[in-house]
Amino acid sequence: TTTELAKVVEEAVGGRVRRQSHPATRTFQALRIAVNQELLSLEAALPQAYGLLGDLGRLVVLAYHSLEDRLVKQYIRRESRDCICPPRLPVCMCGHKAGLRLVSRGALRPSEDEVAANPRSRSARLRVAERLPTPGA
Repeated sequence: TTTELAKVVEEAVGGRVRRQSHPATRTFQALRIAVNQELLSLEAALPQAYGLLGDLGRLVVLAYHSLEDRLVKQYIRRESRDCICPPRLPVCMCGHKAGLRLVSRGALRPSEDEVAANPRSRSARLRVAERLPTPGA
C-alpha cells in the first residue's frame, strides 16, 4: 500500500528532522511523473499550444516542479531565438526564426501573501511568452 511504501522510505531516508514535508513526498512525486509520463506530455503540448496561438497570442505555462519549469524555460528560450545552431559554428545553418518573445524575464513566483493563503503555490513558476506576428501576414 502507499502507507507501507511511505514508511519504508521514511525509514530509509530518516524522519522529518528539519524538513517541512514527509520524506516520501518526492518519491511519490517521481512515481507519478514517471507513470503519467508528465514530462513527455509537456514536451508534446508546448509546440501544440504554440501552433494554436494567433499573432501576439500569449503562451502562459504554470509549472509546479523544477523539471517541468526547465522544459518550459528551454522551449521558450529556443523559440525566442533566430538561430539555434551550436555556438561553435561560425555561420547559421539552421534557418530557425524566432516565433516567441519573452513577456517577463525569468519565471514569476507567488508572493508571500499568496503562499500564506495557499501553501501549495510555493513551488509554482509562471512563464509567459508572446507569439511574434507572422511575417508577410
